[in-house]
Amino acid sequence: MLTLQPMMTGLSLPQPVILALTPVINTKFNRFVVDSRQVAADDVFVLLKSQNPHDIPDLQKITRYVHEVAGQAAFILSEIDLSPVAAQFSLPIIYLPTIRDYLGALIQQSLQLNDPQPLPAVVAVTGTNGKTTVSQLIAQLVSQSEQKTGVMGTAGNGILTSQGQLSLTPTTHTTLEVFNLQHALYDFAKQGVNILAIEASSHGLHQQRLQAMPVTVAVFTNLSRDHLDYHTDMQDYANAKARLFNSQFFPELTHAIINVDDEFAKVMIDQVASNEVTVWRYSLTNPEAEFFAKSIKPSLEGVELVIATPMGEITLVSPLLGRFNVANLLASIAAAAAMGMSLSALANAVPKLKGAVGRMDKVACTKGCFIVDYAHTPDALEQVLISLKPHCDGRLWVVFGCGGDRDKGKRPLMTQVALRLADQVILTADNPRTEDPHAILLDMQAGMSQAQHNKTVVQPDRKAAIHYAVRQADANDIVVIAGKGHETYQEINGVRYDFDDRVMIAEALKLRQD
Repeated sequence: MLTLQPMMTGLSLPQPVILALTPVINTKFNRFVVDSRQVAADDVFVLLKSQNPHDIPDLQKITRYVHEVAGQAAFILSEIDLSPVAAQFSLPIIYLPTIRDYLGALIQQSLQLNDPQPLPAVVAVTGTNGKTTVSQLIAQLVSQSEQKTGVMGTAGNGILTSQGQLSLTPTTHTTLEVFNLQHALYDFAKQGVNILAIEASSHGLHQQRLQAMPVTVAVFTNLSRDHLDYHTDMQDYANAKARLFNSQFFPELTHAIINVDDEFAKVMIDQVASNEVTVWRYSLTNPEAEFFAKSIKPSLEGVELVIATPMGEITLVSPLLGRFNVANLLASIAAAAAMGMSLSALANAVPKLKGAVGRMDKVACTKGCFIVDYAHTPDALEQVLISLKPHCDGRLWVVFGCGGDRDKGKRPLMTQVALRLADQVILTADNPRTEDPHAILLDMQAGMSQAQHNKTVVQPDRKAAIHYAVRQADANDIVVIAGKGHETYQEINGVRYDFDDRVMIAEALKLRQD
C-alpha cells in the first residue's frame, strides 16, 4: 500500500496543492486510476474533465461516475469542482484544478516507490506528418550503437531486437493517456530500455499527458492542417505542439531539433526557454541550418545525399523513398547525434534503415509500382505525390478517402491536391467511423469542376476501389493507396473489420495475373 507522504517529498508542489492534499496525505491506497471503469478497492480515482473545447461539463453525468467508484476508491482527486454534490459521498474528494501539472509525476512516483527503475532517456517527435517515420528511424539508428531502444506511437509500441527488427503491439492513441503512458514508460524501464523514441501528439501535449516524461531531445517535423475539429485554429494547433520545446514543462530537455523549412518553425524555437537547450535546425533549402542536405539524388530505390552537420559533412545512401523522407532522415540523424552517435556510426547505420510500415511502402510486383502510404492530410498527400511524379513514366494514380468524425474542412483540400498532382484519382472510403461514407465522399467532391469530375472515379467500397486501380493500371504506372498505411482494419459504426491495403493490392495483383 502507498501513501502520498513519501511522493510529495520528492516533488516540488505548490503550497496550495500541499494544503489541499493534507487531509489524505497518510491515507493508504494502491494506485492512481483515471478510468472509472478500472477502479478497484483502495485505488485513487483521478477525475479529469474533458479537454474537448466543445464539451460542456455535465455535473449530473459526472456525479454518476463518482457514485460508481465511491464504494471502492480510497479517495478522489478531481480536476472538476464537485462541491455542489460532495455531501452525497462519504469518501474524501480533493479539488485540484491544476492536477495535470503534476499527475504524471505522481503516477511515476507511485510506480518507483515499490521497485525503483532507471528510466530511459526519451526522444519525443511532434508534427503533423512524419512522427511515426522519424521516431522509428531514430530508434533504429541509436539501437545500432548498442543501446536498447523502444518506440511508442501511432503504429504501436515495442522494443527493437539486436537485429534492428521491430515487433509492435497495437495502441489506441498516438500518445497514450497519462496513466497508460507512465505505466508503459516504467515497463520499458523494467525491460532495460535505455532510449525511448515516442510520438507526441498535439492532443497529448495540450492535455499534459507527457507531464514528467524524461524528454531529453525534442523534434519538430512540420505543421499542416489537421485536428481543427479539436484546436480552434492553426495558431492554437502550433502552440500545443510548441509545449514540447519548453524546458519549463520538460526540464531534462537538452536538444531541440526543428525543421526550419516549415512556416511554424519560429513558434517552436521561441518556446525554447533555457540557454541550456541546444537548438539544431534542419533543412532541405537553407544552408545556414545546422543539418543541411547539400546534395539530394532521389530515385525509386532510395536517395543519395550529402549532409552538412556541426560535426562535418557526411555522405549517405538511404533506402527510403521520396524527397520528404530526406527531411525525416535529417531529423533522425540530428536526434541520434544529440544522443551521442558519431558521423561514422551514422554513415554505417543509414543504409540498413527500414521505413515505417505503411509509409511509402512498396508492394512487391513485377509490373507497375504500387505504394501504400499513411498520408491523411493535404500536405502529406501532396508530398507523396510530388516525390513520386518525377519517377512515373506512365500515369500516376491515387486512391484515398477521408476519415469520419474528423476535421471536415480538409476533405475537399485533399481532393484538390490529388486532382492537381495525379493523372487518375479514385475517391473511396477510409475509416467512416460513425459517419455515412457517401456524405464524406460528397464533402470530398465539394467545389470540383466538371472536368475534374471527368478524371475522377468515386467508389465507396475501398476494396473495390483498390481492385479497380490495380486492374486498370499499366506496367509504367505508379499507384498510391493513401490514408490508412499501417492500419489493418476499417472502422465502420464502431466496429473494426479486418482490412489491410497491402493485402488488398496483393489479392488484386493475383487476380490480374490470372
